[in-house]
Amino acid sequence: MAPSRSEVLDALRPVEDPELHQSIVDLGMVKTVEVTGGRVAVQVALTVAGCPLRNEITNRVTGAVRALPGVDDVDLDFTVMTDEERTALRERLHGDPASTAGQNHAHGHAEGRAIPFADPSSRTRVLLVASGKGGVGKSSVTVNLAVALAQRGRRVAVVDADVWGFSIPPMLGIERPPTVIDGKMLLPPEANGVTCASIGFFVREDQPVVWRGPMLHKALEQFLTDFYWGDPDYLVVDLPPGTGDVSLSLSQFLPRSEAFVITTPQPAAQRVAQRAGLMFASPHINIPVRGVIENMSWFTGDDGTRYELFGRGGGQELAERLEVPLLTQLPLVPALREGGDVGRPIVVGEPDGEAAQAFAALARTVDEDLAPKRRYHPELTLR
Repeated sequence: MAPSRSEVLDALRPVEDPELHQSIVDLGMVKTVEVTGGRVAVQVALTVAGCPLRNEITNRVTGAVRALPGVDDVDLDFTVMTDEERTALRERLHGDPASTAGQNHAHGHAEGRAIPFADPSSRTRVLLVASGKGGVGKSSVTVNLAVALAQRGRRVAVVDADVWGFSIPPMLGIERPPTVIDGKMLLPPEANGVTCASIGFFVREDQPVVWRGPMLHKALEQFLTDFYWGDPDYLVVDLPPGTGDVSLSLSQFLPRSEAFVITTPQPAAQRVAQRAGLMFASPHINIPVRGVIENMSWFTGDDGTRYELFGRGGGQELAERLEVPLLTQLPLVPALREGGDVGRPIVVGEPDGEAAQAFAALARTVDEDLAPKRRYHPELTLR
């Protein structure tokens, strides 16, 4: 017996748009459903012409409809939302900045919407990944920690805030720019379960970013407000090395953040990384440092011997100085660098390897051991 139109719609309701992560039925993307015997014809309106994830939507829709009893064939047709439909979708998902201009002005955002992650009601944990100097593998740690958290079933987004050394999109395996809705809302592209915003989407690889503080400040604010992030469990931010304008701006934009400091075992790197940790702990920033991550701790040779190429003890000494735990020591493995070069993070490319297992353990620590404790509210007690 053929399904009814309402049964087809019920089957399509769990199908999410892969960029918006909401039901295509609830978003108004399903335009028509016609059932003729065992043949079901469905028309779906894409958000933009040339939608980069059209094939994924095809697979999701046809799979959901074919699973219904009595369906012999699925005829899927695509159209594109009108300008009016896109505007309505953007305002529904992203809000109308003009309607909250007064409220946003009070929070320093008179030109647009407020930053969602700064709202006390936001459920997103913001992780700031910092280092004192470059070359300690901060971006590699950011990418693999983000993907490891996604592998635990969490929704994860990354902001590549290293505006001078942006590198996150290719390391994640992202090869396309954001989708733009209604000229105002950007949908961050996704790879390996992680969405991403980066200055690399807007400047060429050979184009230097020669910006003063106010321009950086505005660009970072737009990353947080113009992109539609939805409601991720984690926002992981790859900061530039040091304690400059970008770190200060993001600390202001994201006051509910948690900081993680990356260092190598080398004493010189540890001393510089200490300054980054002390910056977060300073009274005018007051962002908690949750722990130290020591990278490049050792190299394991073919004979199984560990070689401490950059010395030892830097991570533990830094943790003691900052009075926080040393969360993990990550081995130096060529595959970690190679995975970043080809867009296949090591937690995906070599999931059973020493480094991937260390990242998996780190993600478990962040997700479980460092999870904020829920506060007890007597007024909410069931009676």
